[in-house]
Amino acid sequence: MMDFILFAISAYLLGSIPTAIWLGKAKYGIDVREHGSNNAGATNTFRVLGKKSGVVVLFIDILKGFIAVFLPFIFGIGEWGSNHLIEVQLVAALCAVSGHVLPIFANFRGGKGVATSLGVIVGVHPIAAGICVAVFLIVFVISKYVSLGAMIAACCFPILLAFYFKVDSVWLLSFSVLLSAVVVYVHKKNIGRLLRKEENKMNLFKK
Repeated sequence: MMDFILFAISAYLLGSIPTAIWLGKAKYGIDVREHGSNNAGATNTFRVLGKKSGVVVLFIDILKGFIAVFLPFIFGIGEWGSNHLIEVQLVAALCAVSGHVLPIFANFRGGKGVATSLGVIVGVHPIAAGICVAVFLIVFVISKYVSLGAMIAACCFPILLAFYFKVDSVWLLSFSVLLSAVVVYVHKKNIGRLLRKEENKMNLFKK
């Protein structure tokens, strides 16, 4: 039980690091939550602060999730793939994403957790994460909708684990379904805008 508590707290604090907010205030003197989509995530950072800042925020937010789920392995909680390690990692994963969405260091107003979720699945199942990234990029390049790419990629994660990789861990499968559901839920406003054809497009190749 102590393993779960310690790594849950550390993962939440890691996830709570408000990269976009701190970078925006330190370098530009603005709070990204007051501009663009009013979201403290990588996508809004790209829109408000530019590509360089967006890349920095994206990288750090992914790293937060990865470190959160990799720490239990580093500290020898269990062998790679063991049930106990997976269970501790999954608790840490949920706490890291929760920290990003509801950061204690930013009055519980954070981002949507997509980048941190990617970091989490990289730490839990790197190959499935790579496929999800490819799916995201394909959807994004074709549609230019970040939100659509993120939701479709998230929904692919549990499908890949269950039907392609034949994962037999009930905990991991349940986690993957929950994580994809959370990603879709936090994009509920985006879904409305997509249906009304009002969602903002993004072209990373445009200067």
